[in-house]
Amino acid sequence: MADFAFTDYSGKEFIIRLNNEQRISEARRILSGEETMSVHVMGRIRKTRVEYNPGWNFHLDPDTITFFTMAIEVCDSSITYTEDHLDEACGAFLPGCFWCPWSSKLTREIAA
Repeated sequence: MADFAFTDYSGKEFIIRLNNEQRISEARRILSGEETMSVHVMGRIRKTRVEYNPGWNFHLDPDTITFFTMAIEVCDSSITYTEDHLDEACGAFLPGCFWCPWSSKLTREIAA
């Protein structure tokens, strides 16, 4: 298990938890600059707070997190817009609860 931070164009930070060794390796390759294509974060939101992602009333389900190059527009939203419209998420806004902030950029691994 490993935690990573990402930001979007707003500069706000969001923490994700990865449980899968392949995803952890991918995240580390992104941070090292080795991976330059699939660098944006995607996953299914859960409308609950978690201790590792303070300040937000939602998190990404660790079992659904992947990294992408391009994604459909319907899942794009900033961190703050998602937070501000969380009651609408998983319907017409972010259908299926899938969130893929296009401007997401991994910034660091969080020490255990």
